[in-house]
Amino acid sequence: MNILFVEDDAMNRRVVRDMLTVAGADMDEAADAETGLRMIEEGQYDIVLMDLRMPGMDGLTAIRHIRARDDEKATVPVIVVTADTALDICRDCIDQGADEVILKPVAMNKLFDAIGRLIARDNSRIMLN
Repeated sequence: MNILFVEDDAMNRRVVRDMLTVAGADMDEAADAETGLRMIEEGQYDIVLMDLRMPGMDGLTAIRHIRARDDEKATVPVIVVTADTALDICRDCIDQGADEVILKPVAMNKLFDAIGRLIARDNSRIMLN
């Protein structure tokens, strides 16, 4: 499984990378949304993990860019990873095109549960190693 994590905090990326390595997943990293969108353009990802609050373009804007594509990459599953606990944030993320939302600090079981739901939903698209 090839995962892209778009997150401006290097420590958060490292923690999630360590979790995904345990599961045998490959993870690429982008420190900002613009870089993440370029990586999606140039690569092939089974899942994108997207932070909401980043300098420059925010995560919701990046998700709208992904969903506006006119190719198969428009349907890549996106899991929002956020520290924002506002009551309406989960609904906003789903309304903007996210498939799942998990809160920081990322717990391994929450991350794997969200990925598992996406695999169950999209089992013909998401490739396990």
